[in-house]
Amino acid sequence: MQKFGELASQLKTAGEQTTALLQTTNTLREALASTKVRGQWGERMAEDVLQLAGFIENVNYFKQKTIAGDGTRPDFTFPLPGNRKLNMDVKFPLDNYIKFLEADSEGEKVRFRNDFLRDVKARVKEVTTREYINPEQNTVDYVLLFIPNEQIYAFIHEQDSSILDEGIKNKVVFCSPITLFAVLAVIRQAVDNFALEKTSKEILSLLGTFNKQWRQFLEKLELVGKRIGDAQKEYEVLTTTRRRQLERPLNKIEYLRTYHKLPVAPDEEETSLHVIEKVG
Repeated sequence: MQKFGELASQLKTAGEQTTALLQTTNTLREALASTKVRGQWGERMAEDVLQLAGFIENVNYFKQKTIAGDGTRPDFTFPLPGNRKLNMDVKFPLDNYIKFLEADSEGEKVRFRNDFLRDVKARVKEVTTREYINPEQNTVDYVLLFIPNEQIYAFIHEQDSSILDEGIKNKVVFCSPITLFAVLAVIRQAVDNFALEKTSKEILSLLGTFNKQWRQFLEKLELVGKRIGDAQKEYEVLTTTRRRQLERPLNKIEYLRTYHKLPVAPDEEETSLHVIEKVG
């Protein structure tokens, strides 16, 4: 009976923790529903990655620096050797992704999934219409689009990886926090090599190596995303079906104990203290 009492206590604690987690998740979703807050959060995530990579503001990167003659302001600009620049935008669509997560029916999930992927494609098109890639401004031929959430990045890759390939064709490179760190490492090494040797052959070699590692990383990322999805499904089974199956016999046992007016067995710690008090 004592073991059943402990199990009931543990299940109650697990239920309370699950409720607290849901409340925290809902609060985060409500906050990110605001475009302004979402943008600030994305910039903060990007800056955390930049600091982790050893980048210093106004030295290795600039924030919200207006493009001369155009008026647009990329969220981040990275100065490169040869007076070149690389721009990065951190804004990303989220509304339909949240609706997809909260959808009850399979039909709604499909609709919101398609709407989200459409939003991502529109975001790529929006970025390409700006002056983030402009030879007259000495920019490189690519712009970075930062998605400050690994789960969303993995979702895009899993649901329609052609979006990432299409982005590259349009000279837009998607970056999650992990992949941004990899890109920054290449940029940092490129800057150091140019400062020492001022050659382009080393950079081309690095880009070739990065492209190879990038493909391998995407393959591993897809595998990790699948495993995360499988783990999420198992967790949902534990918190619903399995929990209900455990609670049914436990409730019957508790009913029998109450019906026969049996006392709850004391905890081992309480019994030990009682014995010590008697001996004392």
